[in-house]
Amino acid sequence: MTEIRTARRSDDRVLADLDRRTWSPLHAVLPEPPEGKPFFDVAHPPEQHLVAELGVRVVGYIRLVQPVPEPCGAHVRQIQGLAVDTAARGAGVGRALIEAACAEAARQGARRITLRVLGWNSEAQRLYERAGFKIEGVLREEFYLDGQYVDDVLMARSLSRPAAPA
Repeated sequence: MTEIRTARRSDDRVLADLDRRTWSPLHAVLPEPPEGKPFFDVAHPPEQHLVAELGVRVVGYIRLVQPVPEPCGAHVRQIQGLAVDTAARGAGVGRALIEAACAEAARQGARRITLRVLGWNSEAQRLYERAGFKIEGVLREEFYLDGQYVDDVLMARSLSRPAAPA
């Protein structure tokens, strides 16, 4: 059974290792994180992260932020990172993290939750669609990655309606 909890400062090393192991140009626009780089920093504190555990092992995380840190944007939260350990994929960890992030966003008073996903990452897009997210826009050729131009797909889900059935 997957347990979801808020990250703790003591999760830094295990999350940094997970982040490095799961890094891929399929989903990342930033370079691969270097060995020894802390996971948490001033811009990305533990309280912005939910952690998935199977037993006592951390197997995933999701980062949830208010993308526009002004009162006019207080009703929106954005997923700005999701990683699941390769060994735990297919066990519902990603979906559990997404649902926990939606519940946390609603608890914080958000009415909608958004995210951005690379156009070539169709597996992630399907995961988000199964969780009730809809494509709201596409920024064509927004990134040049690994020798190709890649679209930036903008997706969102209302938190005032229930998610689509699984």
